[in-house]
Amino acid sequence: MRAASRVVRRGEKRLGFVPTMGSLHEGHLSLVRAARGANDFVAASIFVNPTQFGPKEDLAKYPRSFQRDCEMLEREGVEFVFAPSVEEMYPAGRVTWVTVEELSGKLDGRSRPGHFRGVTTVVAKLFHIVEPDKAFFGQKDAAQVAIIRRMVSDLNLEVEIVVCPIVREADGLAMSSRNAYLSPDERRRALVLNRSLMRAQELAEAGERDATHLVAAGREEFARESAVRLDYFEVVDPETLDPVSNVSRGALVAVAAYVGATRLIDNVLLGGTYILQKR
Repeated sequence: MRAASRVVRRGEKRLGFVPTMGSLHEGHLSLVRAARGANDFVAASIFVNPTQFGPKEDLAKYPRSFQRDCEMLEREGVEFVFAPSVEEMYPAGRVTWVTVEELSGKLDGRSRPGHFRGVTTVVAKLFHIVEPDKAFFGQKDAAQVAIIRRMVSDLNLEVEIVVCPIVREADGLAMSSRNAYLSPDERRRALVLNRSLMRAQELAEAGERDATHLVAAGREEFARESAVRLDYFEVVDPETLDPVSNVSRGALVAVAAYVGATRLIDNVLLGGTYILQKR
């Protein structure tokens, strides 16, 4: 991968990068297409990163479809697929971590201790190996986006972070590799995540500016779907991930919930395209 990246740079061409954990779906492919449209070459990684899974999480059963993923990437014109082994990425005796303090303990980081330390460590390693000009992430992982942006800024990494819109199923469910875990009944119940966000967005568009009222409306949707266990429903600043009391200047409404044993996340941005455009 490093040799391929050097060849691209010697030719003064631009390299776009899409990091993934495989089990690709249309959401991933939208990132690939965005990378293709903005760069001369595109690289994608496929690596199920063990350090971002907790001891009781779904690492062992996380869906893996390497051959299918490679075929999908080839059809999209991706030139390079980087698929390292765990031993390559985490050699024996390693002791170094990359941690973004404070931010890593908010939203998903509060519910999944150590998760974002694993994310930022592996993304930093991938950036050093691939050396892309631009890296493409989905807005669905909004907390991850904020944390990676801060890491890139704090470490003076020469990569531009590009964030692309959430891709949804026809009924509004955000695309996720974990959707494959859902039974038909759970799949129907999972729509409460999108409904709760749409309720908050509708109120904001109607003029509601008090974040506590938006949170209450979102929680009401979950109260009607008692089989789904809410993890959090918060209205936060999309850069700091701190709660906001008023959404007049824009905000991120973020939700996470357990549908059966499957944890799903989603979000919607109020008042502009801040998270999509800010570098």
